[in-house]
Amino acid sequence: MLRISKLTDYGTVLLAHLARNPNDVCSAADIAARTGIALPTASKLLKSLARSGLVRSTRGASGGYKLARKPGDISAADIIDALDGPVSITECSASDSHCDIEEACSVGNAWQRINIAIRNALQDVSLVDLLRSSSPVPRFHFVGLPISVETKN
Repeated sequence: MLRISKLTDYGTVLLAHLARNPNDVCSAADIAARTGIALPTASKLLKSLARSGLVRSTRGASGGYKLARKPGDISAADIIDALDGPVSITECSASDSHCDIEEACSVGNAWQRINIAIRNALQDVSLVDLLRSSSPVPRFHFVGLPISVETKN
């Protein structure tokens, strides 16, 4: 199953909070309280997001965090890269591949193409898109068959 980590999910929630408050410098404690994410986890994630250049941190009594870029310039791929590392659905689709059967494998190229397609799709979704709760639910087509993604109410 392809799934982002819980930390990346939480990191997206933190970024969404900062995107909703673009003019504010928010403390880690404030962000944690407002998002419901435990302070140690929020602090750890904010530090990782700062190291990756997605948020900017300011020290001091009135310090805290704010987005380093506009929400429309931060992609889902950027968020995943910052917190989980680059998307790599198989060993051979990683940039530092160490697959034992790579030379004899007949499906590696197909998985690499799929990995690129996933990466491109994630690159096309911005933090602004993630914030839109009224966005239409996408329809996907696999092997010529339409697949609907439905949300739970």
